Amino acid sequence: MELHQEIKTLAAQLGAILTDKCLWITTAESCTGGGVSYALTDTPGSSAYIDRAFVTYSNKAKQDLLGVNAQTLTHYGAVSEQTVLQMAEGASKAAHADISVAISGVAGPGGGTNDKPVGLVWFCIKIGNKVYSSQQIFAGDRAEVRSQAIVYALKSVIEKINL
Repeated sequence: MELHQEIKTLAAQLGAILTDKCLWITTAESCTGGGVSYALTDTPGSSAYIDRAFVTYSNKAKQDLLGVNAQTLTHYGAVSEQTVLQMAEGASKAAHADISVAISGVAGPGGGTNDKPVGLVWFCIKIGNKVYSSQQIFAGDRAEVRSQAIVYALKSVIEKINL
């Protein structure tokens, strides 16, 4: 299935689950630039489960909007498990959401290092008091990395919400 269609299908599937369970979701996105929230709000009826979302591309935005600790960013960097954990927590609080999805990564083509190569993306999904973090390394150009990260995030929320 083409990635764009897969994103639309997954967003609609997640929207149906959220509506059925009467849950609210928010996103805290960096490298995906709001792609997950776009996919969610592209689905008719999405106002029943998403009220607000956050695109925090800069470290300052992560701090100002989500309460990410400056020391976390300095010590671990924006693309780290520690940062996405704080992004998810901050987004949940700021949006009063049942579920939050945080994403931070290196989409490329530049910006990669040996420790954090292009394609590395960290995710955190917070559902109530349960927190799930993971990392993936995606191949391809900037658009492909971003699209794959969006698909992974949507699939992960669907999987975790059904546990």
